Order: sequence, then structure tokens, then C-alpha cells
Amino acid sequence: MDSKVQSALVASLDKFAALSGNDSLTLQQDLLDVFNKDLGFLEKVEEFDGVFDEYPAFDELREVYFDLLMINFFASDIKKLEEDYLDTDEWADIEEDTIDRGTELLNLLLYINECHDEQIKPELGDFLREFLLVEEDEFQDEFHIYEDLISNQQLAESSIEDIISHKGMIELGEEMEELFVPFMSFFNQPKANEQAFKDLEQFSANKEFDTAVYTLIAVFNEKN
Repeated sequence: MDSKVQSALVASLDKFAALSGNDSLTLQQDLLDVFNKDLGFLEKVEEFDGVFDEYPAFDELREVYFDLLMINFFASDIKKLEEDYLDTDEWADIEEDTIDRGTELLNLLLYINECHDEQIKPELGDFLREFLLVEEDEFQDEFHIYEDLISNQQLAESSIEDIISHKGMIELGEEMEELFVPFMSFFNQPKANEQAFKDLEQFSANKEFDTAVYTLIAVFNEKN
């Protein structure tokens, strides 16, 4: 299992459990076991869903953790497969089977990996323009998905309190509705700190989820 993925999963699950008052230790171990198994991706997805089915109190995290499962596949599992596996019909079929799974968090985690490779700091404008290419004509699907981030870029320079307050005044698209606060909070505070956690816990209407996803992103961004 990729070490960054493991650190992000454990830290975010701990935050969610602490704020929701639910014990996460057995869920955590069950998920780590699935991530570490030597199985095909779809077999892992099946076992992954089986674990979440047994812990309904944590179901809100299922799809963002699916993104972690995907990232772990790219970072760890794929090393056991042929070099051009992502170009095979088998992988194309897997993508088709899982097209409705996961969230836009996957793109942010891929961007963070690219930042680490290029030794640059994650920035919202760079994420939108250079990674997602939202200003290019052929990437207008991405423009529409991320329009809420594009039109509110100034919030990345404000505060987490302002980000949360602003969310309550705008109508967000389906893709960004749940992720707007943790995404913006990350670009506001890329390094997790106690003040960021306090602000999320104090001001967020969904503090368990927002804090858990922010923690996932910020810890994934840490250099191991």
C-alpha cells in the first residue's frame, strides 16, 4: 500500500470518528487490509464496498475513499502489472464499470502528486489552468464541473470562516457541493494546522465530513 495513501486514510478517518463519536478502529483495519490485498481492481472494489456496507455510520466517506483506492492502484498495485496496463482493453472496461464511482477529489490528489514530482507548491490557479486546462476550448466539461472554484478563486486567499460563510450564499453544482469547503480550505491552508481544524469544526455545517476530507488532502500533500 502506498504510504501517502495510508497516512491520509488513517488521519482522515480518525478525524471523522472523533467528531462523529464513532469508533473507527475496526473499520480502519478492515480498509487497510483491503488496500493491501493482492487482488484485481474490481475485486478490491467489491471488498471495499463490503467493508463500508458493514459500517453505515461512515458511509459518507465511501466515495472519497474510493478515490484513495484508485490513487493507491496507480501508485502501488500497478507496479505488479505490465507497463502499458492503463492502455489495455481490460483497464478501459474497468473505467467503464466504475465511471459513476468516486468524486472530483481524484483529480486533486493526482495534481498533488504532480506537484511533488515537479517540486512546486499546490495553488488553486495552477490546478485549474495548468492541470485541468479549464481555459482550453477542448476542456469545457472541466470548466463546468469546476466553475464554482473558478468563480470563487479569491476565497483561497481569505479564511476558512469566509469560505464556509460564502458557501451558504451561493448555489453549488452537484460535483462541488460537498467538496467546495475542503477543496477551498486546502488551497487556503495547504499545511494542516490546529487553527484550520478549529475553524472547520466551529463554522462548518458538516464538520465531520469537511474536516475529514480536508485532513485527507492535507496529509496526502505532506512529503513522506
